[in-house]
Amino acid sequence: MDGEAAARAWVAGWTEGWESGDAEKIAALYTADAVFRSHPFREPEKSAGDYARRAFADEELVECRFGEPVVAGDRAAVEYWAVLSADGDDETLAGIALVRFGPDGKVVEQRDYWSMEPGRRPPNF
Repeated sequence: MDGEAAARAWVAGWTEGWESGDAEKIAALYTADAVFRSHPFREPEKSAGDYARRAFADEELVECRFGEPVVAGDRAAVEYWAVLSADGDDETLAGIALVRFGPDGKVVEQRDYWSMEPGRRPPNF
């Protein structure tokens, strides 16, 4: 497994899935038994696909960007930034995903740490 290639595929899949609201494209990046924790104070989600379906139903993506993955072996850290619209009000989401890949390049574990601010903020990476 090439960690750099897996991380870049994860970024591409999340970008395409988030921009199109396609939770299945995101779900395809993960193993069936992957651990997905969307926030440090939340219990693990049933799956990344379930999380994406729920999130996409509650928000409208205005734009998203991902930073360059930092890769070590089967692990990667990736910054992300997005402007979301909920009920017409923009909010900026900035975070980092800590991802571990299995031998097939699919995600076996992901933990996200993020914060939201009202309004539109430019990415700082």
